[in-house]
Amino acid sequence: MEFRIADTFTDSLARLTAQEQKAAKTTAFDLQLDSTSNGLSFHKLDRAKDKNFWSVRVNADIRIIVHRTPASVLLVYVDHHDDAYKWAERRKIERHPTTGAMQLVEVRERVEEVEIFKPKDVIATPEAITKPDALLFDNLRKFELMAFGVPEEWVNDVRAATEDTLFDIIEHLPQEAQEALLKLAVGEKPQPPEPVPAEADPFAHPDAQRRFRVLTNAEELKQALDYPWDKWAVFLHPAQADLVERNFSGPARVSGSAGTGKTIVALHRAVHLARANPSSTVLLTTFSKPLANALRSKLISLAGNEPRVSTRIVVNAVSAVGYDLYSERFGQPQIAPASLIKSLITKAAAEVEGHRFSTHFLIGEWNDVVDAWQLRSWEEYRDVSRLGRKTRIGGKQREALWSIYERVRAGLAERGVVTWSDIFGRLADSFIQSESRPFDFAVIDEAQDLGVAEARFFAAMASGRNDGLFFAGDLGQRIFQQPFSWKALGLDVRGRSHTLRINYRTSHQIRTHADRLLPSTVSDVDGNTEGRRGTVSMFDGPPPMVLACSDVDHECRAVAGWISDRLKEGSTPHEIGLFVRSNAELKRARTAAKAAGVRFVELNEKIEVEDGAVAISTMHFAKGLEFRSVVVMACDDEVIPESERIESVADDADLEEVYNTERHLLYVACTRARDHLLVTGVAPVSEFVDDFLEDR
Repeated sequence: MEFRIADTFTDSLARLTAQEQKAAKTTAFDLQLDSTSNGLSFHKLDRAKDKNFWSVRVNADIRIIVHRTPASVLLVYVDHHDDAYKWAERRKIERHPTTGAMQLVEVRERVEEVEIFKPKDVIATPEAITKPDALLFDNLRKFELMAFGVPEEWVNDVRAATEDTLFDIIEHLPQEAQEALLKLAVGEKPQPPEPVPAEADPFAHPDAQRRFRVLTNAEELKQALDYPWDKWAVFLHPAQADLVERNFSGPARVSGSAGTGKTIVALHRAVHLARANPSSTVLLTTFSKPLANALRSKLISLAGNEPRVSTRIVVNAVSAVGYDLYSERFGQPQIAPASLIKSLITKAAAEVEGHRFSTHFLIGEWNDVVDAWQLRSWEEYRDVSRLGRKTRIGGKQREALWSIYERVRAGLAERGVVTWSDIFGRLADSFIQSESRPFDFAVIDEAQDLGVAEARFFAAMASGRNDGLFFAGDLGQRIFQQPFSWKALGLDVRGRSHTLRINYRTSHQIRTHADRLLPSTVSDVDGNTEGRRGTVSMFDGPPPMVLACSDVDHECRAVAGWISDRLKEGSTPHEIGLFVRSNAELKRARTAAKAAGVRFVELNEKIEVEDGAVAISTMHFAKGLEFRSVVVMACDDEVIPESERIESVADDADLEEVYNTERHLLYVACTRARDHLLVTGVAPVSEFVDDFLEDR
């Protein structure tokens, strides 16, 4: 007999008290062990529309709703007695007649049962009375809507949906129907899935597997009961499965705005490669240690019960991968600190006459051109294209610059220290000279922040292998690196670049406001374009709040009050994040957290989110995280964009890049929020905040 669990069960379990959860879990284990045991108290639900629904007694008050057939037992819901029965009486599990997927369908009986949102305090005008809201889907026929997974009894409600009522209607529908309707509502033309044969198992349908899972042993059940659905099941959309399992003829990239599931696709891709290639080693990497730790925990959820797979997937930050490989091959490196490089550049600049460049420009040229591209000779520097550096320099000026950088190179060699670009550059050279490779495949998350040397390192490691490299990232979240040509390094993803369009993490309101910070399309140096149009969020929520405060004290009180309100509504401290532009503003975040009376933890490369503590960090450390509620503080006029960066720009042409990365930073911070977002600053606030509010 198959034992299954539904996402609705784990969601309902999380709403019980700790003691009630413990009792329900015990009964769930008993059901898995022997669902026919005399010790289990089953009760037939006579009023339920689905005749296979039964209740199982947990204690005097708690009941588990199961879907029971001769071939299977499915845990569907758990709650207090009366609430559990009411829930079950309004649901049924059935095979969709068109798509063939098993669905949990909410029974549709009377029109008035569906609460439709009506804006309050709207004064009816003659124009409003004579012009009813436009219907979004009345041009679609019944069979067309059902092809997208809309249950038959909800077709009329869907055809009557307007822009104001859309989210109220779709929350009653299966997720595949929600996604299709949201795409249709924004002008997309999704293709309905191919129907499966009538004899096919409806639980095996990709859409059904998003909400129902088979559990084969007690360890899997324990994991399912201890974690939210998306944490243990590691959610994968059927449309993403194609990218995970496809064979590519070269490097491939998946993109998408924040919250569209790029990381999950990358994770599944790594597992797929390890499964499909039993003797291979797969690298799964990202740009920071905390994000690598998060990937590692998700990998345990996804493939922890397959040691032959999970042990062949190495999860580590890009810098740690480079450091370890360099140490193995060439000995432990001594990394040159930024202060030493600045000192060497300043000293060399003073020794070379006839140039007009500032220390700031010289450091940027070193980081983005000379060191990044591992230039070792005058000829190499003379001929380099300097992509990403907008300040033009003539031949004689370039000669003077190389005289400076020759001295810097000599100073580093004299001290026996190397840069990170040196590490990845030497490793790449060693790959080119040898057929030996440390990994057969590499999956790189947050790829938009790869530097030139790291990108060249991966290109050399893949050595032309068709499925060797898989990148996941979003150009709109590039905050660390100057743009450069991937194609010039042998990483041509044209024709193998795909964009995800469904946002699962961030509410419709927060996503649409955050998207205003960026252009509708973003292109890289090689002409690959990523668009934000057509992206849809899967759920509705309150609009983000923006507050221009009179002074820092006013901001502190406002943020503290907002945090207290979220906690009163049921949020836990670790579901709240506070982000600021830089270390200089961290004091304002600390003060607000203290005023709210909550414990907090400051995130960095070594410190991660903790239970029972609000997370505080700069926007740079927000990357890859998610919270139920987020405050983005200190968005003052001279804070973001950071005035120091603007003032230090050597050429007006470089201002565009500064503004772009500053916008990306604010976008990253805002899109960490799921349900609630507050943006604050002391008046006058940043010009970016005006863009955030403007309906463009």
